[in-house]
Amino acid sequence: MPDWTRRNFLGSAFSTAAAASIKLSAQSRTPVTPDLATFPYGAVELLPGPLKRQFDENHAFFLNLSEDRMLKIYRQRAGLPAPGEDMGGGWYDDFCPGAHFGQYLSALARFAAATQSEPTRAKVKRLVRGYAQTVDPTGRFFVDLRYPGYTYDKLVCGLLDAHSWAGDETAVQVLYATTRAAKPHMADHALTFEEQHQRPHKDETYTWDETYTMAENLFLAYEHTGDRMFFDMARRYLLDRTFFDPLSQGQNSLPGLHAYSHVNALSSGMQGYMKLGDAKYFRAVNNAVEMIWKDQSFATGGWGPNEAFVEPGKGQLGASLAETHKSFETPCGAYAHFKVTRYLMALTRDPRYGDSIERVLYNTILGAWPVQIDGSSFYYSDFHHSGTKTYRQGEPNATYRWDRDPKWPCCSGTLPQITADYTITAYFRAADGVYVNLYVPSRLTWTTNSTRCVLAQQTAYPTDNLVSMRLELTSPADFSLHLRIPAWAGSHSSVSVNGQRVKAEIAPRTFFALRRTWKSGDLVELDLNQTTRTEPVDAQNPDQIAILRGPQVLFAIADSQPGIPRDQLARLQLSKAANHDWTLDVANAKLLLRPFADIDKEVYQTYCKVTA
Repeated sequence: MPDWTRRNFLGSAFSTAAAASIKLSAQSRTPVTPDLATFPYGAVELLPGPLKRQFDENHAFFLNLSEDRMLKIYRQRAGLPAPGEDMGGGWYDDFCPGAHFGQYLSALARFAAATQSEPTRAKVKRLVRGYAQTVDPTGRFFVDLRYPGYTYDKLVCGLLDAHSWAGDETAVQVLYATTRAAKPHMADHALTFEEQHQRPHKDETYTWDETYTMAENLFLAYEHTGDRMFFDMARRYLLDRTFFDPLSQGQNSLPGLHAYSHVNALSSGMQGYMKLGDAKYFRAVNNAVEMIWKDQSFATGGWGPNEAFVEPGKGQLGASLAETHKSFETPCGAYAHFKVTRYLMALTRDPRYGDSIERVLYNTILGAWPVQIDGSSFYYSDFHHSGTKTYRQGEPNATYRWDRDPKWPCCSGTLPQITADYTITAYFRAADGVYVNLYVPSRLTWTTNSTRCVLAQQTAYPTDNLVSMRLELTSPADFSLHLRIPAWAGSHSSVSVNGQRVKAEIAPRTFFALRRTWKSGDLVELDLNQTTRTEPVDAQNPDQIAILRGPQVLFAIADSQPGIPRDQLARLQLSKAANHDWTLDVANAKLLLRPFADIDKEVYQTYCKVTA
């Protein structure tokens, strides 16, 4: 069994070529083009399996969500007729009005491109037209808005996606109108926590705007339009002094920060690096992700108990197992995590980022419940000693309505976005071929040197070890398939082509390259030896351990925390049970273990107790 721990996970450096490229860009200060690129929405079709179920579920829900409900708060604040029902939630109608409209628009545009759905495309265009009618030059909508920067940021994303992926030719003009309307009502640069409190504000909630996340979408607006206005705005919204500068120097500025929004801000750093050519931003983001892996992450890949980063070295992750049920802000956190790790993967070709995406996928977001028509949303993954899945619960005596009535929260916007993004996370394109990042039932279609290529992936991974990939080509073609070999992969992992086992070493923490002239009907089979291992919650609580098989944490289905004798740790033997369940013999009893996606309303334990 390989010793796969956070320490040796962090010990793997990115490639020499990537390091040389980053060093060069630091000297030249020219824009940086990543080595890898995501395929466009529509190049990957998800085939029947857990990801497709969640993808289809979200696509159907938001396609059928009433347009009048989505637009009502915008029409009301513009003084226009506003037919239809309210959305009916404390977030969307009151606390942060309309803040997630841009995310719903973005998700629908991505679904439209991924599925070539004309009804979805048409709905995006109707929503853009309906929203455009509410935009006025004075920015009436943004007057006295708690989160003008946050809301504008989501609108930028949604309008860019509507133009790019739903073919709405008016969306860019609406983006300019939105920018003119919003500018006078929001800070003109990224505000620190202290700066927000120094500005006049009605109450504490008016100091929570997330201006430091805005640079990513503004740089993308510049890339889309070529307009330096967006470029200059993006530079102003990079949070340098208190965030990127210290992180670039290896100083840990994360503890105490709101976790999701600052991981989201790391993607602004990635865009800052690529657009400005300043390696400071790469160093800052790379250092931050290393810090999150080392000191902030649960075995699930999630982070941020109570939505905040903890002080490292004090056992606070372990303490949270008994103190809070709010362990990881799941759809939002996973969305931000996928984004920044996709950027880093594209820049470095380092498979660790794929491993990290995979952990978060199987152990958090794939187990999220769907949004309900009343706005009830899955918000937190619960890693408490008596964990349960719930929709975000209201707090009757809370000060703010968003706590009393937490309908349509931020996670209702990121859940459809991340499920749409499953298609762009599974594969990457390189000059020499294709990188396979996720092992999920899917079909990739692309063209190389005028040859149409299709790679169809079939697998029951991670329940099973075998991944089959069949190629269909219009003519023979020479390219490389790069297969991600996870850090935990055991020594019995193997790769075969057309039934013949490849003799080269299958090394964990690498991409295994298969270079050949491919022909239609070629079959690649990857057999990943999934090791069973344990991982402590943190160094200060070594007796609180999670059980993992391959990329999955196996959660104990039990009302109280089970114990595992210390002398049994080195010889854990799992037995396959029904469906995706496993059992473990512990002290003359069978412990039932289940992946997060298969847990419903049972009480579960993320961590077991090591006993004498």
